[in-house]
Amino acid sequence: MTGRELLPASFGVTLEKAFGSYGQLCVGIDAHQSLLEEWSLPDSARGLEVFANKMLDAAIGRVGIIKPQVSFFERHGSAGFVVLEKICERAAETDLVVIMDAKRGDIDTTMQAYFDAWLGSSAPFLCSALTVSPFLGFDSLLPTMSACLENGKGLFLLAATSNKEGQEIQRSMTSGVSVARQIWDSLEKNNLVTSSPNAKFGSFGAVIGATLHLGAYGLGSIIEGQNISATPILAPGFGAQGVELGTTKNIFGSASRQVIHNVSRSVAGSGPLAVTKLIDAAKSELAMGLV
Repeated sequence: MTGRELLPASFGVTLEKAFGSYGQLCVGIDAHQSLLEEWSLPDSARGLEVFANKMLDAAIGRVGIIKPQVSFFERHGSAGFVVLEKICERAAETDLVVIMDAKRGDIDTTMQAYFDAWLGSSAPFLCSALTVSPFLGFDSLLPTMSACLENGKGLFLLAATSNKEGQEIQRSMTSGVSVARQIWDSLEKNNLVTSSPNAKFGSFGAVIGATLHLGAYGLGSIIEGQNISATPILAPGFGAQGVELGTTKNIFGSASRQVIHNVSRSVAGSGPLAVTKLIDAAKSELAMGLV
């Protein structure tokens, strides 16, 4: 790349535009077997295709962000991955931000291969950002972060997840600082250094469950606004997992304006005819919660 060539818009800038145009709701495309059954669809690649396309149709023009859960495509083998590729291609023709929930994470050439598959210029699965695990060491992701900046892509690192099995590791302390907090601080430092000028968000976010008491993970200062943050937050746990969108300020406090609020089963669980209505209702509830 020569000095005269411009880098693509950063993921942080892309996310900020999505927030401005559509708000902070994200629709998950999670084709649980039970959901396929509720939709009277076969538990097959064909049923998956119908479900995923209907969810995509409902999201386009209503929300700015979708989050396909890769496992529900992967369970159908190569045919499921074909469906995922096609969904990615369709989404790329819109202004949707696609966060691929694959939770990848590795080192060296293996992580480079994951980057090529999901975020590279010729990636078969076109997406805007990818969820990754930092538990092989935050620095193991630095080359991927650099490549993301060159390609206008983003990452969301697992920091404080809503599953109870993660507590032992994520809340454990090193030199008086929790693991979750160390991940957050590393993200903050990286985003503040690499963010585009005047951008509200950096390109690298944290996955933080909305069901958690953040203080127990050493993340209380996020709520209290003790620092100016450039780090977006991807928050599962709203809707079917029991957290109401209207309570987001009670959970995330001053950070609620940087939260991507993910819903899935709560908008898909009543069948295909109700999806658009439920998405609109979720948007309204979230808007009131952010006031």
